[in-house]
Amino acid sequence: MSREDDQQSQALAKPTFSDVQASALVESVFGLKVSKIQPLPSYDDQNFHVCISSTKDTTDGPTEYVLKISNTESSKTPELIEVQNHVTMFLRAAGFPTASVRHTTGGNLTCLVSVDGGSGVPGYLVRLLSYLPGRPVAEIPSSPQLLYEIGRLAGKLDETLQKFHHPQLSSLHRENFIWNLKNVPLLEKYLDALGQNRNREIVVQVIQLFKDEILTKLSHFRECINHGDLNDHNILVESSKSAFGDAIYQVSGILDFGDMSYGYYVFEAAITIMYMMIESKSPVHVGGHVLAGFESVIPLTPVERSALFLLVCGRFCQSLVIAAYSCQLHPENKDYLMTTAKTGWKHLQQMFDMGQKAVEEIWFETARSYDSGVSM
Repeated sequence: MSREDDQQSQALAKPTFSDVQASALVESVFGLKVSKIQPLPSYDDQNFHVCISSTKDTTDGPTEYVLKISNTESSKTPELIEVQNHVTMFLRAAGFPTASVRHTTGGNLTCLVSVDGGSGVPGYLVRLLSYLPGRPVAEIPSSPQLLYEIGRLAGKLDETLQKFHHPQLSSLHRENFIWNLKNVPLLEKYLDALGQNRNREIVVQVIQLFKDEILTKLSHFRECINHGDLNDHNILVESSKSAFGDAIYQVSGILDFGDMSYGYYVFEAAITIMYMMIESKSPVHVGGHVLAGFESVIPLTPVERSALFLLVCGRFCQSLVIAAYSCQLHPENKDYLMTTAKTGWKHLQQMFDMGQKAVEEIWFETARSYDSGVSM
């Protein structure tokens, strides 16, 4: 397949339903009357915020939903979407603030919707999730307390998912999935999207270090199911007032299980640290607070801890390189795709310039301060 053909097929991957078409889907597939609908930002799926009119049949259910229309690639693996739905429901039953999944009129959790012929696209998987309250962490000034809570949440998620069982669980072994953290070396095929500059030089160095120092250690990491995308837009919070009048934020929603796959505990910690650095005014100090929260549930082993720095760098590279490549395919979605890039390159360069030893010293010292009851 030529590069142009490849770009064209990837450009087709994201659904392009209008508001009117999306409303009609909600009514025909789920039997709900839509009173208001608006698009939500998304990476490669299509999402809509849907408000429904109350009827005698819907008085007990939610009045707000998110309609998720999966991209063409994801729609080819319904068993994976099925597992994601069941994970969401399993975690909700275990007390996590995840969405409920609305059944179709036929009693299913998803529906494959065919589109007009001629496009070569067989159809899109559609599902309806309850709309969760709160504001994205990206909009909230981060505090040590919130970072600790998010780290703890990441640890508890992975710990709880050890108890999850499903006949299609093997679908989470996504060997060449570009967002699985062990697949940082796969970024080599997308490097042309960066041009020739210092950013590219850093990514090339990270990939080589990753091959030498991470891939050789994988057998020493403890395996688990990872959410894989606990970024600052996928965690929602609501605020309450403390006794001193300060705002205290509590997690009110966990979104988007689309990047879930088998990985390792240390992957989840690293991914969470990286994304919490994005909007922070002192990004290098974030890691210690997140790590302390994570380790209050799952203490990392020395070999896992020694990999954290490169794993965080690796996730920065995944996010930044794939965003640059995706912008070539979807320039109309540039603002959303380049969210991480606004600060990400600067943070990655800072980490690289400081070096592993100096960054680890800050992270581990901050994490250690929680043991003594004095957080930094």
